[in-house]
Amino acid sequence: MNASDIQAIIQRQRDYFATGATKSVPHRLEMLRRLEEAIRQREDDINAALKADLNKPPMESYMTETGMVLSEIAYLRKHTAAWAKPTRVPTPMAQFPASSFILKEPYGVALIMSPWNYPVQLTLEPLAGAVAAGNCAVVKPSAYAPKTSRVLAELIAAVFPPEYVTVIEGGRAENSALLEEQFDYIFFTGSVSVGRMVMEKAAKHLTPVSLELGGKSPVLIDETANIPLAARRVAFGKCLNAGQTCVAPDYVLIHRSVKDAFLTEYRKAVASFFPGGDYSDMPVIVNDKHFQRVMGLLEGQTVALGGMADPQRRFIPPTVLDEVSWDAPVMQEEIFGPILPVLTYTDLEEAMAAIARRPKPLALYLFTSSGAVERKVLGGLSFGGGCVNDTIIHLATSHMGFGGVGQSGMGSYHGKRSFNTFIHEKSIVKKSTLLDLPMRYRPYTKKRERMVRMFLK
Repeated sequence: MNASDIQAIIQRQRDYFATGATKSVPHRLEMLRRLEEAIRQREDDINAALKADLNKPPMESYMTETGMVLSEIAYLRKHTAAWAKPTRVPTPMAQFPASSFILKEPYGVALIMSPWNYPVQLTLEPLAGAVAAGNCAVVKPSAYAPKTSRVLAELIAAVFPPEYVTVIEGGRAENSALLEEQFDYIFFTGSVSVGRMVMEKAAKHLTPVSLELGGKSPVLIDETANIPLAARRVAFGKCLNAGQTCVAPDYVLIHRSVKDAFLTEYRKAVASFFPGGDYSDMPVIVNDKHFQRVMGLLEGQTVALGGMADPQRRFIPPTVLDEVSWDAPVMQEEIFGPILPVLTYTDLEEAMAAIARRPKPLALYLFTSSGAVERKVLGGLSFGGGCVNDTIIHLATSHMGFGGVGQSGMGSYHGKRSFNTFIHEKSIVKKSTLLDLPMRYRPYTKKRERMVRMFLK
Protein backbone atom coordinates (compact mmCIF):
# COMPACT_ATOMS: atom_id res chain seq x y z
CA MET A 1 0.00 0.00 0.00
CA ASN A 2 1.48 3.34 -1.03
CA ALA A 3 1.33 6.77 0.60
CA SER A 4 -1.57 8.00 -1.51
CA ASP A 5 -3.67 4.96 -0.54
CA ILE A 6 -2.97 5.62 3.14
CA GLN A 7 -3.81 9.30 2.79
CA ALA A 8 -7.11 8.39 1.15
CA ILE A 9 -7.96 6.02 4.03
CA ILE A 10 -7.21 8.68 6.64
CA GLN A 11 -9.24 11.32 4.80
CA ARG A 12 -12.16 8.94 4.48
CA GLN A 13 -12.04 8.37 8.22
CA ARG A 14 -11.84 12.10 8.93
CA ASP A 15 -14.91 12.64 6.78
CA TYR A 16 -16.78 9.89 8.61
CA PHE A 17 -15.77 11.19 12.02
CA ALA A 18 -17.02 14.63 11.01
CA THR A 19 -20.54 13.19 10.55
CA GLY A 20 -20.69 12.56 14.32
CA ALA A 21 -21.73 8.93 13.86
CA THR A 22 -18.99 7.57 16.12
CA LYS A 23 -19.90 9.94 18.96
CA SER A 24 -23.27 8.36 19.66
CA VAL A 25 -22.89 6.36 22.87
CA PRO A 26 -25.51 3.74 21.89
CA HIS A 27 -23.64 3.29 18.60
CA ARG A 28 -20.32 2.85 20.43
CA LEU A 29 -21.86 0.20 22.68
CA GLU A 30 -23.36 -1.61 19.72
CA MET A 31 -19.99 -1.70 17.94
CA LEU A 32 -18.31 -3.05 21.07
CA ARG A 33 -21.02 -5.73 21.26
CA ARG A 34 -20.39 -6.68 17.64
CA LEU A 35 -16.66 -6.83 18.23
CA GLU A 36 -17.17 -9.10 21.24
CA GLU A 37 -19.47 -11.38 19.25
CA ALA A 38 -17.05 -11.57 16.33
CA ILE A 39 -14.18 -12.57 18.63
CA ARG A 40 -16.26 -15.37 20.14
CA GLN A 41 -17.31 -16.61 16.70
CA ARG A 42 -13.73 -16.60 15.41
CA GLU A 43 -11.98 -18.01 18.46
CA ASP A 44 -10.94 -21.18 16.63
CA ASP A 45 -9.45 -19.11 13.79
CA ILE A 46 -7.61 -16.94 16.30
CA ASN A 47 -6.22 -20.02 18.09
CA ALA A 48 -5.07 -21.53 14.80
CA ALA A 49 -3.32 -18.32 13.78
CA LEU A 50 -1.54 -17.96 17.12
CA LYS A 51 -0.49 -21.60 16.89
CA ALA A 52 0.92 -21.04 13.41
CA ASP A 53 2.77 -17.83 14.28
CA LEU A 54 4.01 -18.60 17.80
CA ASN A 55 3.00 -22.19 18.67
CA LYS A 56 0.71 -20.89 21.43
CA PRO A 57 -1.52 -23.59 22.91
CA PRO A 58 -5.27 -22.82 23.08
CA MET A 59 -5.37 -22.30 26.84
CA GLU A 60 -2.51 -19.81 26.75
CA SER A 61 -4.14 -18.06 23.81
CA TYR A 62 -7.36 -17.63 25.77
CA MET A 63 -5.69 -16.77 29.07
CA THR A 64 -3.37 -14.10 27.65
CA GLU A 65 -5.12 -12.95 24.49
CA THR A 66 -8.77 -13.67 23.67
CA GLY A 67 -10.05 -13.98 27.22
CA MET A 68 -8.39 -10.75 28.32
CA VAL A 69 -9.85 -8.87 25.36
CA LEU A 70 -13.35 -10.21 26.02
CA SER A 71 -13.09 -9.24 29.68
CA GLU A 72 -11.94 -5.73 28.76
CA ILE A 73 -14.75 -5.26 26.22
CA ALA A 74 -17.33 -6.39 28.77
CA TYR A 75 -15.98 -3.84 31.25
CA LEU A 76 -16.07 -1.06 28.65
CA ARG A 77 -19.63 -1.93 27.65
CA LYS A 78 -20.71 -1.75 31.28
CA HIS A 79 -19.16 1.63 32.05
CA THR A 80 -18.80 3.65 28.84
CA ALA A 81 -22.21 5.34 29.08
CA ALA A 82 -21.38 6.70 32.54
CA TRP A 83 -17.86 7.76 31.59
CA ALA A 84 -19.10 9.60 28.49
CA LYS A 85 -21.47 11.85 30.44
CA PRO A 86 -20.47 15.45 31.19
CA THR A 87 -18.87 15.73 34.62
CA ARG A 88 -19.98 18.60 36.81
CA VAL A 89 -17.31 20.20 38.99
CA PRO A 90 -17.33 22.99 41.59
CA THR A 91 -17.09 26.59 40.40
CA PRO A 92 -14.77 29.06 42.19
CA MET A 93 -16.53 31.94 43.98
CA ALA A 94 -14.64 34.39 41.77
CA GLN A 95 -16.68 33.09 38.80
CA PHE A 96 -20.08 33.39 40.52
CA PRO A 97 -22.74 33.03 39.20
CA ALA A 98 -21.76 30.14 36.92
CA SER A 99 -21.64 26.37 36.52
CA SER A 100 -18.62 24.29 35.46
CA PHE A 101 -18.48 20.97 33.67
CA ILE A 102 -16.17 18.75 31.61
CA LEU A 103 -17.15 17.36 28.22
CA LYS A 104 -15.55 14.13 26.95
CA GLU A 105 -14.53 14.63 23.33
CA PRO A 106 -12.98 11.88 21.15
CA TYR A 107 -9.74 12.89 19.48
CA GLY A 108 -10.79 11.85 15.98
CA VAL A 109 -8.68 9.41 13.95
CA ALA A 110 -6.32 7.28 16.00
CA LEU A 111 -3.42 5.13 14.80
CA ILE A 112 -2.96 1.88 16.72
CA MET A 113 0.32 0.07 16.04
CA SER A 114 0.57 -3.33 17.70
CA PRO A 115 3.40 -5.87 18.13
CA TRP A 116 3.70 -9.55 17.32
CA ASN A 117 4.12 -11.10 20.76
CA TYR A 118 0.49 -10.75 21.90
CA PRO A 119 -0.97 -9.73 18.56
CA VAL A 120 -4.63 -10.17 19.49
CA GLN A 121 -4.63 -8.65 22.94
CA LEU A 122 -2.35 -5.73 22.09
CA THR A 123 -4.37 -4.86 18.99
CA LEU A 124 -7.93 -5.27 20.18
CA GLU A 125 -7.70 -3.86 23.71
CA PRO A 126 -6.48 -0.42 22.54
CA LEU A 127 -8.99 -0.56 19.67
CA ALA A 128 -11.84 -1.25 22.09
CA GLY A 129 -10.77 1.78 24.13
CA ALA A 130 -10.65 3.97 21.02
CA VAL A 131 -14.13 2.84 19.94
CA ALA A 132 -15.56 3.27 23.44
CA ALA A 133 -14.25 6.84 23.41
CA GLY A 134 -15.88 7.57 20.03
CA ASN A 135 -12.90 7.58 17.66
CA CYS A 136 -12.18 6.20 14.22
CA ALA A 137 -9.03 4.10 13.99
CA VAL A 138 -6.38 2.87 11.60
CA VAL A 139 -4.95 -0.40 12.93
CA LYS A 140 -1.50 -1.65 11.97
CA PRO A 141 -0.72 -5.19 13.24
CA SER A 142 2.77 -6.64 13.08
CA ALA A 143 3.97 -8.42 9.96
CA TYR A 144 5.99 -10.77 12.20
CA ALA A 145 2.73 -12.59 13.09
CA PRO A 146 1.25 -12.81 9.57
CA LYS A 147 -1.44 -15.43 10.21
CA THR A 148 -2.81 -13.49 13.17
CA SER A 149 -2.56 -10.22 11.26
CA ARG A 150 -4.75 -11.72 8.53
CA VAL A 151 -7.34 -13.03 11.00
CA LEU A 152 -7.47 -9.64 12.73
CA ALA A 153 -7.94 -7.87 9.40
CA GLU A 154 -10.82 -10.17 8.49
CA LEU A 155 -12.41 -9.92 11.93
CA ILE A 156 -12.27 -6.12 12.05
CA ALA A 157 -13.54 -5.80 8.48
CA ALA A 158 -16.54 -7.96 9.42
CA VAL A 159 -17.41 -5.65 12.33
CA PHE A 160 -16.56 -2.12 11.20
CA PRO A 161 -17.03 -0.28 7.93
CA PRO A 162 -13.61 0.81 6.59
CA GLU A 163 -14.36 4.50 7.11
CA TYR A 164 -14.73 3.67 10.82
CA VAL A 165 -11.90 1.19 11.46
CA THR A 166 -9.39 0.03 8.84
CA VAL A 167 -6.60 -2.52 9.15
CA ILE A 168 -3.46 -1.89 7.12
CA GLU A 169 -1.26 -4.96 6.86
CA GLY A 170 2.37 -4.97 5.84
CA GLY A 171 5.83 -4.33 7.21
CA ARG A 172 8.29 -1.50 7.65
CA ALA A 173 7.28 0.34 4.47
CA GLU A 174 3.68 0.60 5.68
CA ASN A 175 4.81 1.56 9.19
CA SER A 176 6.98 4.34 7.81
CA ALA A 177 4.25 5.62 5.49
CA LEU A 178 1.72 5.70 8.31
CA LEU A 179 4.04 7.63 10.62
CA GLU A 180 4.51 10.32 7.99
CA GLU A 181 0.80 11.12 8.16
CA GLN A 182 -1.01 13.26 10.69
CA PHE A 183 -3.24 11.45 13.16
CA ASP A 184 -5.14 12.80 16.14
CA TYR A 185 -3.64 10.19 18.47
CA ILE A 186 -1.02 7.43 18.18
CA PHE A 187 -1.06 4.35 20.39
CA PHE A 188 2.11 2.30 19.94
CA THR A 189 3.16 -0.94 21.61
CA GLY A 190 6.62 -2.28 20.86
CA SER A 191 10.32 -1.85 21.46
CA VAL A 192 12.03 1.15 23.03
CA SER A 193 14.01 1.86 19.87
CA VAL A 194 10.94 1.96 17.62
CA GLY A 195 9.05 3.87 20.29
CA ARG A 196 11.63 6.66 20.05
CA MET A 197 11.09 6.82 16.30
CA VAL A 198 7.30 6.94 16.74
CA MET A 199 7.64 9.84 19.16
CA GLU A 200 9.96 11.70 16.78
CA LYS A 201 7.49 11.32 13.92
CA ALA A 202 4.56 12.31 16.12
CA ALA A 203 6.39 15.44 17.25
CA LYS A 204 6.36 16.76 13.69
CA HIS A 205 2.57 17.02 13.88
CA LEU A 206 2.37 17.60 17.67
CA THR A 207 0.36 14.37 17.89
CA PRO A 208 -0.21 13.01 21.41
CA VAL A 209 1.08 9.48 21.95
CA SER A 210 0.87 6.51 24.25
CA LEU A 211 4.02 4.40 24.19
CA GLU A 212 3.82 0.93 25.71
CA LEU A 213 7.45 -0.23 25.59
CA GLY A 214 9.50 -2.59 27.72
CA GLY A 215 12.80 -2.96 29.52
CA LYS A 216 14.58 -5.30 31.87
CA SER A 217 11.99 -6.10 34.52
CA PRO A 218 13.72 -7.38 37.67
CA VAL A 219 12.63 -10.02 40.17
CA LEU A 220 13.89 -9.19 43.65
CA ILE A 221 13.79 -12.15 46.05
CA ASP A 222 14.82 -11.73 49.69
CA GLU A 223 15.71 -14.34 52.28
CA THR A 224 12.20 -14.34 53.80
CA ALA A 225 10.44 -15.32 50.57
CA ASN A 226 8.52 -18.55 50.05
CA ILE A 227 11.12 -20.00 47.71
CA PRO A 228 9.15 -22.91 46.18
CA LEU A 229 6.25 -20.57 45.39
CA ALA A 230 8.57 -17.83 44.13
CA ALA A 231 10.30 -20.27 41.78
CA ARG A 232 7.00 -21.56 40.44
CA ARG A 233 5.59 -18.09 39.82
CA VAL A 234 8.78 -16.77 38.25
CA ALA A 235 8.89 -19.83 35.99
CA PHE A 236 5.28 -19.18 35.00
CA GLY A 237 6.12 -15.62 34.00
CA LYS A 238 9.29 -16.63 32.16
CA CYS A 239 7.81 -19.56 30.25
CA LEU A 240 4.67 -17.67 29.21
CA ASN A 241 4.92 -17.05 25.46
CA ALA A 242 8.54 -18.28 25.69
CA GLY A 243 9.48 -15.12 27.60
CA GLN A 244 8.32 -12.90 24.72
CA THR A 245 6.34 -10.68 27.05
CA CYS A 246 7.01 -7.00 27.70
CA VAL A 247 6.58 -7.58 31.46
CA ALA A 248 8.35 -10.94 31.58
CA PRO A 249 10.70 -11.44 34.53
CA ASP A 250 13.93 -10.43 32.82
CA TYR A 251 16.38 -11.35 35.56
CA VAL A 252 16.40 -12.51 39.18
CA LEU A 253 18.30 -10.64 41.88
CA ILE A 254 18.20 -12.96 44.88
CA HIS A 255 19.68 -13.01 48.36
CA ARG A 256 22.76 -15.19 48.24
CA SER A 257 21.59 -17.39 51.13
CA VAL A 258 18.57 -18.72 49.20
CA LYS A 259 19.93 -18.84 45.64
CA ASP A 260 20.71 -22.55 45.56
CA ALA A 261 17.29 -23.42 46.96
CA PHE A 262 15.67 -21.20 44.31
CA LEU A 263 17.57 -22.92 41.47
CA THR A 264 16.49 -26.32 42.77
CA GLU A 265 12.86 -25.25 43.00
CA TYR A 266 12.94 -23.58 39.59
CA ARG A 267 14.08 -26.85 38.01
CA LYS A 268 11.21 -28.63 39.79
CA ALA A 269 8.71 -26.04 38.57
CA VAL A 270 9.81 -26.37 34.96
CA ALA A 271 9.70 -30.16 35.20
CA SER A 272 6.13 -29.98 36.54
CA PHE A 273 5.07 -27.61 33.74
CA PHE A 274 6.43 -29.93 31.04
CA PRO A 275 6.04 -33.53 32.25
CA GLY A 276 8.57 -35.88 30.75
CA GLY A 277 10.38 -32.97 29.15
CA ASP A 278 7.66 -32.59 26.50
CA TYR A 279 7.96 -29.01 25.22
CA SER A 280 5.80 -29.55 22.14
CA ASP A 281 3.20 -26.97 23.17
CA MET A 282 5.61 -24.33 24.45
CA PRO A 283 5.68 -21.21 22.24
CA VAL A 284 8.67 -20.68 19.98
CA ILE A 285 10.77 -17.62 19.15
CA VAL A 286 8.97 -15.58 16.52
CA ASN A 287 11.60 -15.65 13.75
CA ASP A 288 15.19 -16.63 12.92
CA LYS A 289 16.58 -13.16 13.57
CA HIS A 290 15.25 -13.06 17.12
CA PHE A 291 16.25 -16.70 17.68
CA GLN A 292 19.87 -15.95 16.78
CA ARG A 293 19.87 -12.81 18.93
CA VAL A 294 18.55 -14.65 22.00
CA MET A 295 20.93 -17.57 21.52
CA GLY A 296 23.83 -15.13 21.26
CA LEU A 297 23.09 -13.99 24.83
CA LEU A 298 24.07 -17.45 26.10
CA GLU A 299 27.65 -17.22 24.90
CA GLY A 300 30.20 -17.33 27.71
CA GLN A 301 27.55 -17.86 30.39
CA THR A 302 27.15 -20.60 33.00
CA VAL A 303 24.04 -22.56 32.09
CA ALA A 304 22.32 -24.08 35.14
CA LEU A 305 19.25 -25.33 33.28
CA GLY A 306 18.31 -25.81 29.63
CA GLY A 307 20.33 -24.11 26.92
CA MET A 308 19.90 -26.82 24.26
CA ALA A 309 17.91 -25.17 21.47
CA ASP A 310 16.27 -26.45 18.29
CA PRO A 311 17.06 -24.05 15.41
CA GLN A 312 14.65 -25.83 13.06
CA ARG A 313 11.68 -24.97 15.29
CA ARG A 314 13.24 -21.77 16.66
CA PHE A 315 12.68 -23.36 20.06
CA ILE A 316 14.60 -22.51 23.23
CA PRO A 317 13.69 -24.44 26.39
CA PRO A 318 13.43 -22.73 29.78
CA THR A 319 17.03 -21.76 30.53
CA VAL A 320 18.71 -20.45 33.68
CA LEU A 321 22.08 -18.69 33.77
CA ASP A 322 23.95 -18.74 37.07
CA GLU A 323 26.73 -16.48 38.39
CA VAL A 324 25.84 -13.74 35.91
CA SER A 325 27.63 -10.40 36.15
CA TRP A 326 25.99 -7.01 35.69
CA ASP A 327 28.37 -6.40 32.77
CA ALA A 328 27.38 -9.53 30.82
CA PRO A 329 25.75 -9.01 27.39
CA VAL A 330 22.59 -10.71 28.64
CA MET A 331 22.21 -7.86 31.15
CA GLN A 332 22.52 -5.08 28.57
CA GLU A 333 19.24 -5.59 26.68
CA GLU A 334 15.73 -6.91 27.17
CA ILE A 335 15.99 -10.67 26.64
CA PHE A 336 12.54 -11.42 25.19
CA GLY A 337 13.13 -15.14 25.45
CA PRO A 338 12.90 -17.96 28.05
CA ILE A 339 16.37 -17.24 29.48
CA LEU A 340 16.61 -16.26 33.15
CA PRO A 341 19.87 -14.73 34.43
CA VAL A 342 20.35 -15.09 38.19
CA LEU A 343 22.39 -12.57 40.18
CA THR A 344 22.88 -12.42 43.94
CA TYR A 345 23.04 -9.78 46.64
CA THR A 346 23.69 -9.67 50.37
CA ASP A 347 22.57 -6.13 51.22
CA LEU A 348 19.09 -4.93 50.22
CA GLU A 349 20.17 -1.30 49.89
CA GLU A 350 22.88 -2.28 47.43
CA ALA A 351 20.43 -4.46 45.48
CA MET A 352 17.96 -1.59 45.19
CA ALA A 353 20.74 0.78 44.15
CA ALA A 354 21.80 -1.63 41.40
CA ILE A 355 18.24 -1.71 40.04
CA ALA A 356 17.89 2.06 40.33
CA ARG A 357 21.05 2.66 38.27
CA ARG A 358 19.42 1.02 35.27
CA PRO A 359 16.60 2.49 33.13
CA LYS A 360 13.22 2.38 34.86
CA PRO A 361 11.63 -0.99 34.08
CA LEU A 362 8.09 -1.65 32.90
CA ALA A 363 7.57 -4.09 35.78
CA LEU A 364 9.16 -5.13 39.05
CA TYR A 365 8.41 -8.30 40.99
CA LEU A 366 9.19 -8.59 44.70
CA PHE A 367 9.10 -11.84 46.64
CA THR A 368 9.21 -11.35 50.40
CA SER A 369 7.36 -12.14 53.62
CA SER A 370 8.49 -8.87 55.20
CA GLY A 371 6.12 -5.91 55.25
CA ALA A 372 9.04 -3.59 55.94
CA VAL A 373 10.90 -4.83 52.85
CA GLU A 374 7.74 -4.50 50.77
CA ARG A 375 7.26 -0.88 51.82
CA LYS A 376 10.92 -0.09 51.30
CA VAL A 377 11.13 -1.54 47.78
CA LEU A 378 7.77 -0.33 46.49
CA GLY A 379 8.39 3.15 47.83
CA GLY A 380 12.05 3.36 46.89
CA LEU A 381 12.14 2.16 43.28
CA SER A 382 10.44 3.60 40.19
CA PHE A 383 8.81 1.20 37.71
CA GLY A 384 5.67 0.93 35.63
CA GLY A 385 3.81 -1.59 37.80
CA GLY A 386 4.29 -5.02 39.24
CA CYS A 387 3.46 -7.66 41.82
CA VAL A 388 4.38 -8.69 45.33
CA ASN A 389 4.84 -12.47 45.46
CA ASP A 390 3.78 -13.08 41.85
CA THR A 391 4.60 -12.09 38.26
CA ILE A 392 2.74 -10.80 35.18
CA ILE A 393 -0.80 -10.76 36.61
CA HIS A 394 -0.94 -7.05 37.48
CA LEU A 395 -1.78 -6.23 33.86
CA ALA A 396 -4.73 -8.66 33.74
CA THR A 397 -7.33 -6.29 35.19
CA SER A 398 -9.60 -3.53 33.94
CA HIS A 399 -9.57 -1.85 37.37
CA MET A 400 -5.99 -0.56 37.18
CA GLY A 401 -4.02 1.18 34.49
CA PHE A 402 -1.12 -0.53 32.75
CA GLY A 403 1.81 1.47 31.43
CA GLY A 404 5.44 2.37 31.80
CA VAL A 405 7.56 5.17 33.18
CA GLY A 406 10.74 6.69 31.79
CA GLN A 407 12.20 4.58 29.00
CA SER A 408 9.61 1.84 29.57
CA GLY A 409 6.87 4.05 28.17
CA MET A 410 4.34 6.79 28.76
CA GLY A 411 0.60 6.76 29.23
CA SER A 412 -1.53 3.89 30.49
CA TYR A 413 -4.61 1.96 29.47
CA HIS A 414 -7.06 -0.78 30.52
CA GLY A 415 -10.55 -0.05 31.79
CA LYS A 416 -11.38 3.60 32.33
CA ARG A 417 -7.82 4.58 31.45
CA SER A 418 -8.34 3.15 27.96
CA PHE A 419 -11.37 5.40 27.57
CA ASN A 420 -9.51 8.40 28.98
CA THR A 421 -6.51 7.78 26.72
CA PHE A 422 -8.57 8.39 23.59
CA ILE A 423 -10.55 11.44 24.75
CA HIS A 424 -9.86 15.12 25.26
CA GLU A 425 -11.54 16.69 28.28
CA LYS A 426 -13.08 20.04 27.38
CA SER A 427 -13.41 22.25 30.44
CA ILE A 428 -16.44 24.56 30.21
CA VAL A 429 -17.67 27.40 32.41
CA LYS A 430 -21.26 28.46 31.72
CA LYS A 431 -21.69 31.97 33.07
CA SER A 432 -25.03 33.45 34.05
CA THR A 433 -26.24 36.54 32.18
CA LEU A 434 -28.36 37.72 35.11
CA LEU A 435 -25.48 39.17 37.11
CA ASP A 436 -22.11 40.59 36.10
CA LEU A 437 -19.66 41.31 38.91
CA PRO A 438 -17.61 44.39 37.92
CA MET A 439 -14.48 43.71 39.96
CA ARG A 440 -12.47 42.12 37.10
CA TYR A 441 -13.01 44.96 34.63
CA ARG A 442 -10.89 48.02 34.05
CA PRO A 443 -10.22 50.57 35.30
CA TYR A 444 -8.33 48.72 38.05
CA THR A 445 -8.84 50.30 41.47
CA LYS A 446 -7.72 49.51 45.00
CA LYS A 447 -11.28 48.53 45.91
CA ARG A 448 -11.51 46.08 43.01
CA GLU A 449 -8.07 44.68 43.83
CA ARG A 450 -9.22 44.04 47.43
CA MET A 451 -12.26 42.21 46.12
CA VAL A 452 -10.15 40.08 43.74
CA ARG A 453 -7.75 39.23 46.55
CA MET A 454 -10.66 38.24 48.79
CA PHE A 455 -12.15 35.89 46.17
CA LEU A 456 -8.82 34.34 45.15
CA LYS A 457 -7.58 33.42 48.62
